[in-house]
Amino acid sequence: MASLKEILKRQPVAATIRLTIPAGAARPGPPVGPAIGQYKLNLMAFCKDFNSRTQKFKPDTPIAATVIVFKDHTFELTIRSPSVTWYLKQAAGITSGSRMPGHVVASSLTLKHIYEIAKVKQSDPYCQYMSLEAISKSIIGTANSMGIKVVKELD
Repeated sequence: MASLKEILKRQPVAATIRLTIPAGAARPGPPVGPAIGQYKLNLMAFCKDFNSRTQKFKPDTPIAATVIVFKDHTFELTIRSPSVTWYLKQAAGITSGSRMPGHVVASSLTLKHIYEIAKVKQSDPYCQYMSLEAISKSIIGTANSMGIKVVKELD
């Protein structure tokens, strides 16, 4: 629970913006410019901050970002790792999942692939308190819904 000092120090929030931007490719043009600019934020400061935080990712990796805009035209940027579906498609070497999951198998992955994806996703703010087993089960469910078969070892 937050203390009284923390509650009084909080700034009023004007908006929360969710964006998916390629790593290191934030530019003041669309889609970033119109989404951020309507709240009168400094676009160049946002782009520099986003690009510096996403240098560790490969270029063109879709990064989910949440921007909390405050009434005094400042912002707080939260970066999350790419989505599980993006990681699964990259690991399986496919561009899209099966059109009929459960009937047609698009590709196969091993439990080792699932474990590696779970280790990366564990650093996300929403998953940091979950166990690796719980994250792995969630990833396996996502893989099944995409038509990707999870096996112990590839034949």
